[in-house]
Amino acid sequence: MAALLLWPGIALADGAQLFEQHCAGCHVNGGNIIRRGKTLKLAALERENRASEAAIAAITAAGVGQMSGYGSVLGEEGTAEVAAWVWQQALAGWPKA
Repeated sequence: MAALLLWPGIALADGAQLFEQHCAGCHVNGGNIIRRGKTLKLAALERENRASEAAIAAITAAGVGQMSGYGSVLGEEGTAEVAAWVWQQALAGWPKA
């Protein structure tokens, strides 16, 4: 039972690690070094009609614009973990660790 209660925290930790490995090179602290306005900040996600965990997961998996998809690298579970973590960070204003 304790493992079930801890699972969301584990998934977010995995999402953070996967983000660091595969996404942070372009999206440092939720920004975007390639296209300044296409960030992972809540205001940008809202402006682009992508302000949900599901929308972030879809983009993570399939890509959009200049960004390639990472679904084949992350798999369905990894994509969901990254999306959950990114969504939490966006809601929290991308706090510095």
